[in-house]
Amino acid sequence: MKFLIIIGGIILVVVGGLYFFSPSSIATITNLPSKGSDIIAFGDSLVEGVGSTGGNDFVSVLSQKIGQPIINLGHAGDTTEDGLARIKKLDNYNPKVVLLLVGGNDHLRKIPVATTHENLAVLIANIQSRGAVVLLLGVRGGLFNDRFGKEFEDLRDTYHTAFVSDVLDGLFGHPQYMSDEVHPNSAGYSMIAERIYPVLVELIR
Repeated sequence: MKFLIIIGGIILVVVGGLYFFSPSSIATITNLPSKGSDIIAFGDSLVEGVGSTGGNDFVSVLSQKIGQPIINLGHAGDTTEDGLARIKKLDNYNPKVVLLLVGGNDHLRKIPVATTHENLAVLIANIQSRGAVVLLLGVRGGLFNDRFGKEFEDLRDTYHTAFVSDVLDGLFGHPQYMSDEVHPNSAGYSMIAERIYPVLVELIR
């Protein structure tokens, strides 16, 4: 029975990836295909990999899976406002795809949702102005009442980004996947990488 559940989960991931990347949906992603060369992950402690052992953060795992380097520009504690202050770091690269994962600290610090949305919009527009594809990675704005779900979907639809919703879905409350209350352990980051991989691999073909 457990085997059938695992197989069913794999099928759902594959089918979901095929649906997301139908020919019509690919055509709507801004800057795809990008002429850039660098794959970059930009965001907070989840990007940095806090809670994982060396080389087991989701960025490193994804890099191994795609066989290409991914530049890690994660910085623990960053809010979306901090992200705006650091976005010029992209000036040092020629971004092709930027994985954008930030917003969780906004929720923890009770920053207004409207402010988070506005900051994310500016970050996305800045990245797209560089000719890069944005792969927007969603997080929840609350365990029981998700204040961010619609916000991330609106940003996806407005800016035509690639998108993976709530990368932490199913990890909270499960100690086998978490190193503390908010950060995954290596097993949890591996699950995040599995969720992102089918989307990312289509963007770098």
